[in-house]
Amino acid sequence: MTAIDDRMTGIFENLEVPEGFKAELIRGEIVMMAGPDLAHNLIVESIVDQIPRTRWHRLQTQDVAFPADASEPQPDLVVIERGASEGLGRLVPAPAVTLVVEVVSKTSVLRDYRTKRELYAEGAVPVYLIVDPIKGVCVLLTEPSRSTASGLPDYVSERTTKFGEPVPLDRVGIVLDTAEFRVYS
Repeated sequence: MTAIDDRMTGIFENLEVPEGFKAELIRGEIVMMAGPDLAHNLIVESIVDQIPRTRWHRLQTQDVAFPADASEPQPDLVVIERGASEGLGRLVPAPAVTLVVEVVSKTSVLRDYRTKRELYAEGAVPVYLIVDPIKGVCVLLTEPSRSTASGLPDYVSERTTKFGEPVPLDRVGIVLDTAEFRVYS
């Protein structure tokens, strides 16, 4: 990291985020956003309820560490296998993460579809699920690669399904039922 990245990380770690907002450090930039709406939260709740607690930690409001990118995103849901990361602290290292879920909002479209896609692929997060209540689809990304034809990190496999259709999350051993997922009004 550069001196600027170190300073931004220091500022971020000491940032007092107003109630009702969340903040992320994405590639050295502090991004603040308003808290999610009800449709967003109901989608996250549905996903959490379907992932077996006996094998997985299903964490909301969990920061993930990508030190090489000066990034500490806070995905809508972070899934790690029990025992994969038992350390205490604010950050879970990216290599310990099995699945990240981002539920798209009107202000996060570019970040979720592009910036975080590259970030999670570069960090070798095995599964990235984008749930898009604007379009009514889920985009399942697997097989992260640091070098693709475009020269940017990306996922080799991409599968798009409409809300209401099942989404196989083989890595966590479930088929995600999306029947309850709703588009934004």
